[in-house]
Amino acid sequence: MNPSEDPSTFKKYSLSKLIFYFLKLGALGFGGPVALVGYMYRDLVEQRKWISESDYKEGLALAQLAPGPLAAQTAIYIGYVDYHILGATLVGLAFILPSFLMVIGLGWAYVHYQGLAWMQAVFYGVGACVIGIIAFSSYKLTRKTIGKDRLLLGIYILAAMITVITESENVLFFLLAGIAVWLIKAPPKLLHKPKALLSVPPELLGKLFLFFLKAGSFVFGSGLAIVPFLYGGVVKDFHWLNERQFLDAVAVAMITPGPVVITVAFIGFIVAGLSGASVAALGTFLPCYLFTIIPAPYFKKYGKRPDIAAFVDGVTATAVGAITGAVFVLGKRSIIDLPTATLALAAFVILWRGLKISEPFLIAGAALIGLVLKH
Repeated sequence: MNPSEDPSTFKKYSLSKLIFYFLKLGALGFGGPVALVGYMYRDLVEQRKWISESDYKEGLALAQLAPGPLAAQTAIYIGYVDYHILGATLVGLAFILPSFLMVIGLGWAYVHYQGLAWMQAVFYGVGACVIGIIAFSSYKLTRKTIGKDRLLLGIYILAAMITVITESENVLFFLLAGIAVWLIKAPPKLLHKPKALLSVPPELLGKLFLFFLKAGSFVFGSGLAIVPFLYGGVVKDFHWLNERQFLDAVAVAMITPGPVVITVAFIGFIVAGLSGASVAALGTFLPCYLFTIIPAPYFKKYGKRPDIAAFVDGVTATAVGAITGAVFVLGKRSIIDLPTATLALAAFVILWRGLKISEPFLIAGAALIGLVLKH
């Protein structure tokens, strides 16, 4: 047994402590899905030792294989590990609620003040800082999950290249990578010989719910992967938002903590007020909740088998490679000049050197710098 997987090294924790952790992460965790899953690993596996590395890898693999937002599904699985359906449910709600409330507040301000001009200025600084945070999270995950394993390293590099070239994540590649590592590392025995609240028309809420239910059910990858799908439906098909409003919605998701996919609540609020935000969030997060808790017992029961563990290793290597590729994809959009490049590099170096500056303070500083430079 790997010494780091010795049950005696794990620390007991209560469900209330786990819920409080995810409330805090949902309220202060900037950087999008890539950074958020990195924080979970750092805090819960490395530092607090509440969750074993194998349980974390199983949750990350399941989140990559199932449709829906990566960070939210990983959080739900972590809640399931020791506290089952109750833990998964309460952790999922705790993680999503803070950013949902923030987005509702921003949506109200956006509607009443005809747009948020300062948002782009803040995002100018925050977006660059976030790239540095994501890059550091990717670096830490790569060192821990890939190590010196040449097979996993090859899959990792290929996944990163595919993500950079296609600017998307391919679930088929995750499956193939898992199968490949399974067949090579633990082959089966057969080879030796699974808008205002009261005035909103019900039919509009129904359309919103069905659209976001589809988005949550059929879009794979990180929360950012849902953005092109949302654009096609919200702007092109239903004309609920114009292009400027949609870009503002994405910017709101990036400058608020918690899962990036919470942008659906902002969109829902613009279209149909609080009820629209609620049905949009419910439609998006319900599938990822079900896709996590239904297979979770089987991952828990069979995840330690050599063949399943090898499959999970392959998927995890692909996931970390895709995360690394996402750093470059997102960096092209956020690092556009010398100040943004400097902010990204500064955030990475501060975290790498272990300086006592937390991510929320880095984000706040970058936001102020963006406002100064752009106003």
